[in-house]
Amino acid sequence: MSHGELVPITDYLEYPVEEMKDRAQAYYDLMRKRRTVRDFADREVPREVIEHCLLTAGTAPSGANMQPWQFVVVSAPETKAMIRKAAEEVEREFYETRAPDYWLEALGPIGTNEHKPHLEEAPYLIVTFSKQFTVTEDGRRLHNYYISESVGIALGMLISAVHNAGLASLTHTPKPMSFLRNLLGRPKHETPVLILAVGYPKKDAKVPKITKKSLAEIATFID
Repeated sequence: MSHGELVPITDYLEYPVEEMKDRAQAYYDLMRKRRTVRDFADREVPREVIEHCLLTAGTAPSGANMQPWQFVVVSAPETKAMIRKAAEEVEREFYETRAPDYWLEALGPIGTNEHKPHLEEAPYLIVTFSKQFTVTEDGRRLHNYYISESVGIALGMLISAVHNAGLASLTHTPKPMSFLRNLLGRPKHETPVLILAVGYPKKDAKVPKITKKSLAEIATFID
């Protein structure tokens, strides 16, 4: 995080219009193949790949450039096992007592339930926390701005980077998630937002048959 003088932009790249169109089309073609995967292979993922995906997420824009996110990367089997145990306890209560019927009906075609084996099977769990404020080296507290928006953008870029690297991911948001703060030793001013399981999909992995909305359904152009 840094604030200071304004400097000339030097890294911007402008492409010829036809190349711009090709690049936009190619990126869409790449990302439309992304699918959420729940079955992960027992294959090692180079840590360097995860590091670069996180660095990509860290380039996201944020309110006043405060970068109000913290990524905790878990690969230790014993910690993943503890996360799974705690998450399944929370999810079991949700599915049995707290989930409204309309929510269970919406989840039906996806096939989710309280069992979360991916939390142990995936080689990496990236637990994302939002930060209410930033603590400086001299102990001062700096207010963070547009926290949820900033963290959401960073997570989108992280998921995109993971797919671009040739890996699969699964977003998981057990509610409540406070157990993650305690389990991972994070301070009270950090709020757990999401668990992203990352790895290779199993060769026999299956995904729900779904479609995405068309451009006309998700965008309005005012010319």
